[in-house]
Amino acid sequence: MNVFMNQHGVGDVLMAQLTTERPERTAIETKGDATLIKNAENGEVIAFNLFRAAHYIGALEDGPVELTPKLVSKIQEALAENDAAVELDVDFSPKFVVGHVLTKEKHPNADKLNICTVDIGGDTLQIVCGAPNVDEDQKVVVAKVGAVMPSGMVIRDAELRGVPSSGMICSARELDLPDAPAEKGILVLPADAVTGTAFTH
Repeated sequence: MNVFMNQHGVGDVLMAQLTTERPERTAIETKGDATLIKNAENGEVIAFNLFRAAHYIGALEDGPVELTPKLVSKIQEALAENDAAVELDVDFSPKFVVGHVLTKEKHPNADKLNICTVDIGGDTLQIVCGAPNVDEDQKVVVAKVGAVMPSGMVIRDAELRGVPSSGMICSARELDLPDAPAEKGILVLPADAVTGTAFTH
């Protein structure tokens, strides 16, 4: 689940995205201060807006909201108070982690893309990467599916030129780090960075 506030743009409304899927058709259902956005095909709730958010959960700053068990509990209570039948299943694990590039091979259908297998600690992802400096045995920053980039872009499972890709190997600029280099390329971490740990800056 990803949660956003944009008081300057839309007012005191908490906007929650429950899945990265994008159905062809959606349906809207309003329950008091909660508006549910559903997949029209199967009725699954894919997002919701909670109006008068400060009344239920207190004031929040604009932008992506960091989820904590306490905050999720308050949001769940607010939905129940408005008879909105949504059970929140939240992954509190970090979305930006240290990855270890295990293999790199050329993409069969794109000269500038590589297919990488990346260990993120307990799981291995296949990520298609276009950075010119990516290589085997590097420690890198991986944005997992569901991560919200500083630009606001949400990382989704994708297929690039026919090859599935889960997550993104990040550059310093994409992470909005200070003094990020102008040239293209991923951020390479020190060799002793611990695979699977949260990346913080």
